[in-house]
Amino acid sequence: MGNIDDLDLKTFITTALTEVFDTMLSMEVEPFDTDFQGLTNGKMFVGSVSFAGKVMGNVRIYLKDTFAHIVAAAMLDMETEEVEEEEVFDVIGELSNMIGGDLKSRLCDSGMTCELSIPSVTSGSDFKIESMGWLRHEYFAFRQQENTMLVEVFMKISD
Repeated sequence: MGNIDDLDLKTFITTALTEVFDTMLSMEVEPFDTDFQGLTNGKMFVGSVSFAGKVMGNVRIYLKDTFAHIVAAAMLDMETEEVEEEEVFDVIGELSNMIGGDLKSRLCDSGMTCELSIPSVTSGSDFKIESMGWLRHEYFAFRQQENTMLVEVFMKISD
């Protein structure tokens, strides 16, 4: 089994996100460097999926309310104003599942077998989600035109 410090998470997440957005949403996203301040302010949707096995962890995708509705509309082939809140939850859950599934596959290819949980989605304003006790914790910011999103990854070797 490899070492989780040796994994190129930035490439894994960037490849997964750009492929999912291109294939499923016909949208181009690109990584960008930021201090992450402001990316999680205001009303947000946070999709999350966990993995457990030889390696344990969690992947979270943070999208501001407006962008979450744009993504849902693109995936469902609808107009943004037609999208209901329940549909946004479903789409963000599916997006989390696809990104988490891609990461799971790359981890398994690296000898770190694991299983994926079902996705969960939270929405609200100005909340903070804390996770402690992880060996590796990284953030990656992406933009699609003027819209931004944040992907957070937590990992540790299973006890």
